[in-house]
Amino acid sequence: MPGSRKSKKKRGQEAAPPVLVARVNEQVALEVYANGKVGTYVDGYAFEIGMISPGSVKRAQGLSEGLPVGSFSPARKPVDREIEALARHLARRGLLEYGLAPPGGDTVVAIEPQIPDYWPQIAKLGNADIVVLSRFAYLRRRGSDLVLESPRSPALFRIADPRIAAALAALTAPQKVSKLRQEKDFVGLALLGLLVDCEILFKAKPKSDGLRPDEGDENLVVWDFHDLLFHTRSTEGRQANLLGGRFPYVGKIAPPPAVRAPWGGTAIDLQGFAGGAASPLAALLRARRSVRDFDEAKPITLAELARFLDAAARVQSKWTTPFDFGDGTVGPDLNYTSRPYPSAGSAYELELYLTVNACEGLARGLYHYDADRHALVPIEARAPELEAQLAAASFAMDTPGLPQILITIAARFNRIAWKYSALAYSLVLKDVGVLLQTLYLAATDVGLGGCAIGTSNIDLFAKMTGQPFHVEGPVGQFALGRGAPEGLGELPAGHR
Repeated sequence: MPGSRKSKKKRGQEAAPPVLVARVNEQVALEVYANGKVGTYVDGYAFEIGMISPGSVKRAQGLSEGLPVGSFSPARKPVDREIEALARHLARRGLLEYGLAPPGGDTVVAIEPQIPDYWPQIAKLGNADIVVLSRFAYLRRRGSDLVLESPRSPALFRIADPRIAAALAALTAPQKVSKLRQEKDFVGLALLGLLVDCEILFKAKPKSDGLRPDEGDENLVVWDFHDLLFHTRSTEGRQANLLGGRFPYVGKIAPPPAVRAPWGGTAIDLQGFAGGAASPLAALLRARRSVRDFDEAKPITLAELARFLDAAARVQSKWTTPFDFGDGTVGPDLNYTSRPYPSAGSAYELELYLTVNACEGLARGLYHYDADRHALVPIEARAPELEAQLAAASFAMDTPGLPQILITIAARFNRIAWKYSALAYSLVLKDVGVLLQTLYLAATDVGLGGCAIGTSNIDLFAKMTGQPFHVEGPVGQFALGRGAPEGLGELPAGHR
């Protein structure tokens, strides 16, 4: 009968575009009261967010189930500005996620921010644009979810529709947008634009193969996938996973013993060979302690800091050698230095940045240690960022006071990757280990206290220095200062 047939989508005819919505994530209960008071419940704890006008209450309540982002951002009315401010506040606290859903349908892609200031943006794409997956992008199973992510991306994408995952897999080779729009299971311009904005996809040039040299700057070229992934997932700043001593395997496996069970062979006793008094080096090694509490009334002096840096990190000599390929071909000249600690291939890719809280003779602020000139160079950094970095170090050490000086060890990744490629990041971490021991011994020798810190915020450091996280980023931290009297004595078990 005429008019009784159901309309069918023709091949290449796009369905209605999905809607981008913002909503609190599954771990959050949002409470918006009639008087405008807003609060959340997370893991059984109540947090007060603030107040909004009573006229915005109903729309704010929509953030529990999902509120179209386009309905309030960009803001056109005063109520839009209130909702956007509330959504951004929730986002900065890691309480918000986003979703793409067809009109009247279920979410097909959920977007989980990995950095506090992520806000979804849809990059504009034309039919002539060519897109390809980043070589850092990967799909994996997380519980019962399929997630698409990248160490470069400020958000990860939870894929609910397997057809989308299959369609994205075709983007391992560059594809023209006009061609993609003709596909039966086209994922839509909105999703493509979100992925481009998050650097999971990137625009390729015509006739490009989309391989390593085509993506990003020359500093990104030297990174292998697994190294950049490990760097971002083993530090703070570019991931939403919880870090620290959380004892996740309590009740699952027994705690491993502090000392390995002995092998069954006949032991050769070495104690009778020690003999005599301990050497100065042995005495220094035995005197080393991790000091977390510092004397607020008596900060470290600039003279002490200078002696410490001279002993631990100053350039001692420099030389230049022409690069020889081994077949008689001579390459560029290679520059080397020698410093008090060993470094793989004499690369000395590590740099010291000092966040000074209290030092007699030195203003509070951020400094770079120029190891060649044995000088401190001030770097302009905002006070809230300095406070955040010092507070994070204090939290990591589980102590109420701030360190007098926080030393951030940053790596110039291209310096070591230029030679070692797949070994590069592994060698960086080894170099950090020997430098930390050197800092400990130098601090002990000068009569100061110090403590290695197991994590650092790579995104915060990038904001403070203006250096992209893949160019020069933190790989270790060390708190330094004059130890409080009680901090120089015996420490609890596990804190040496």
